[in-house]
Parts: sequence; structure tokens; C-alpha cells
Amino acid sequence: MRGLGTYLRGLTIFVAGIAVGTVMMQPSAAQENNNSGLRLNHVGIAVKDFQESLNFYTKVMGFRVAYAMPSPDGKPSTTFLQINRDTFIEMAPASANLPAGLTHMGILTDNANATITQLRQAGATLADARSGGATGSRLSNVTDPNGIRLELVEQPSGSLMRKAMDSWK
Repeated sequence: MRGLGTYLRGLTIFVAGIAVGTVMMQPSAAQENNNSGLRLNHVGIAVKDFQESLNFYTKVMGFRVAYAMPSPDGKPSTTFLQINRDTFIEMAPASANLPAGLTHMGILTDNANATITQLRQAGATLADARSGGATGSRLSNVTDPNGIRLELVEQPSGSLMRKAMDSWK
């Protein structure tokens, strides 16, 4: 599958670039940013072949499955792959309603309510934080000028992602 291979290579380069940029960013530059408490937490992707993609990310890239959301019909469902302590890929099967590709970027905050207030003051439109359901996360969404959804997410103690972060070795 030449198209899928090209897609996965491009996605891998994209994720690697984000990871390198996060690591290489100087602390002094982050302190100049009013949103210095915000950081990349995860990238959401929809994939054409779930098992092939899962094999790629776990066996080739070496990422571990942090957790998966249950699917009542037993089919593959949203799975979180852990890149490092604080960075994940949220992978879901593509469908008629969810085309293959980037679905969103998860931006981690320590305090969703305070960040929502700060972003609203800066001119962003977003809803109050809500429960992420079974994940235990608190989240809201804002869309950038290019139509990319940014999922603002707080991972309180007890959330599935916080448990994965805290258990990282």
C-alpha cells in the first residue's frame, strides 16, 4: 500500500518534528509566552487500516499502548499510544464520518477553567470545560484559523492519561 506508507512516513515525520521542537524549545522562550503552561499532549489521527497502524506504532516505532476505549461491538476503537511520559498519539479507525488524517491536537493545561478564561480574554471562542467521559479528562475545544481543532485538555488525578503519565518509566 504505497499511499498508506507515504501517509505513515509523513505522519511520523510530523510527530517527530513536534517532539523534537518540544524538547529543543528553550525555557526562556517559553517564559515569554503568556500561555507557557500549555503544552502539546497528543495528536489525534484517524487511520485507514487500524491493525496495520497499530503494528507500525507499537512494533516499528516502539510506542506502548497506554489504554484503549472499549468498543461495544468488539471492533478496534480509539487507542492511546504513549510516545514519552507526556506525549501520546490518539488513534482511531477512519470511517465515513471520520476521514483518514489528522483529527485534532490535544493541548495540555494544568487548569482548564483558568486557561479557558485566558483564551477567551485573548479573543478565542470556546465552551466551558466538560467531562471527557470514561477517560476522566476535562476538556474544551477551540478551532484555529485553518480549521484545525485544538482540544484543550486537563488530566486530573485519576484520569486514564494521568495514570499512564504517572506510570511512565
